[in-house]
Amino acid sequence: MQTGLTGFFNGRWAIGLKRLMLIAIAILTVGCTKFFLPSLGANPWQTIALETDSTFSDVAFTKDANHGWLVGSRSTLFETNDAGKTWEQKVLDLGDQRYTFTSVSFNDNEGWVSGLPSVLLHTTDGGKSWANVPLSAQLPGGPLMVTALGQGTVEMATDVGAIYRTEDSGRNWTALVQAAVGVVRNMTRSADGRYVAVSSRGNFYSTWEPGQASWQPHNRENSKRLQNMGFTSDGNLWLIARGGQMQFSQPDNAPDAIKYETWGEPLRPEIGSSWGFLDVGYRNDDELWVSGGSGTLLMSPDGGETWLKDDEAGDVPSNLYRIKFFGKNQGFVLGQRGYLLRYTPENAKV
Repeated sequence: MQTGLTGFFNGRWAIGLKRLMLIAIAILTVGCTKFFLPSLGANPWQTIALETDSTFSDVAFTKDANHGWLVGSRSTLFETNDAGKTWEQKVLDLGDQRYTFTSVSFNDNEGWVSGLPSVLLHTTDGGKSWANVPLSAQLPGGPLMVTALGQGTVEMATDVGAIYRTEDSGRNWTALVQAAVGVVRNMTRSADGRYVAVSSRGNFYSTWEPGQASWQPHNRENSKRLQNMGFTSDGNLWLIARGGQMQFSQPDNAPDAIKYETWGEPLRPEIGSSWGFLDVGYRNDDELWVSGGSGTLLMSPDGGETWLKDDEAGDVPSNLYRIKFFGKNQGFVLGQRGYLLRYTPENAKV
């Protein structure tokens, strides 16, 4: 009798286990395109390893699209004359202090480099010579971002959210906001002069538009802390939260007071990835790239609706911190320990 009951229950258990396995397989089959993304197929990025241990922060080009500058930690400054295929390190006489160059920007052949601790460099000849622009000891924070706007004109934002503009090459500055926003994790400026900044702990973000007296604070969308934010190709906002989560703002039907607080549903392009995302870059109006830890590089051809993964980028032994495109055929992904990726349109899958 006991043997018969044991066999009966063992049979029922086996049937139940088989059903669970079939259900699990069905779930994985339906969701596999998001759990592990399909491969991009063609890798349009050339891996470049420069002889430095520095982490790169920014890259910009002069009036000549072949002539550019790359900046980063440890006072790192590299120059290219072939659109980024090769780079030559430049060493400036800045004394014994080592700087982390945080931003570089050019308007024609006039360029600016900001850095921490407080330093601002200026060139009017494409970088043949650089001058150290004196900054006030009372400057709130240190220079985090520079945006060259015209002859002698540049906007400078600090790591606590102070924003200044000069129109005479740094001799006089005008404050654009009345008060700083507090220590920020990162900051982005749109082409029309708007800013978005993430707080140092990622628990809120702030926005500023030209003409506003102060930054406008906003609570984050959910419990996940913010990693980075920026502007989409159409001028709206994207955000990256911890754990590989993304969102895009949808302000079309929102009043101005909350246009920066109206968001679409959270999405995770690849659920199976354990590495967080760090930055977003748009190659054109629809195609965007997302970079992250341990060589993570994803691409969406349709504004974030579907996603593909660049598996070859995963072989790069570096976190990929920043993406910058200069038109649809020139772009770079900046990493650490001297690694960067250069976009090669001839290798892109059409």
